[in-house]
Amino acid sequence: MLKIGIIHGPNLNRLGERKEKCYGTLTLGEINERLEEFARQRDIQLEITQTNHEGEIVDTIQSFSRRVNGIVINPGAYTHYSFAIRDALEDCSLPIIEVHISNVFSREQFRTSSVTAPVCTGQIVGFGYLGYILAIEGLQNIINKEKMTYKVKVKEFCCEGGE
Repeated sequence: MLKIGIIHGPNLNRLGERKEKCYGTLTLGEINERLEEFARQRDIQLEITQTNHEGEIVDTIQSFSRRVNGIVINPGAYTHYSFAIRDALEDCSLPIIEVHISNVFSREQFRTSSVTAPVCTGQIVGFGYLGYILAIEGLQNIINKEKMTYKVKVKEFCCEGGE
């Protein structure tokens, strides 16, 4: 069975409470439930973690590198300056997709710079929680070396408000 690690970085534990215009109304728990359901339908096992601490993210990446087939990471604000996380990702040798719920390129200038994206397989921004769904499907196809199927039933996973 394919196993994918999901890392939610700083402040994502406050989803549903903060900046609804940027991040939507779903809580992290609700997002994780949707990700688990999506993965279950595809016979994928997820290991999901969230932390606000840089060192814990590094530890998780290092641990995942021995236990999972690929990583989805939302490094939050660490995206812009954490060379420790960048180095851990680079050393990992797994396919990695960086995800951001909001479109970081339409926000403040400092958010347009990512020190982590260059060492990731790809980056998905601006699709709300669906970015995680796309990343999981992308990793499944990269790992299995298949073509994208585009059979995601978006309506099933979309919440009110088009997140």
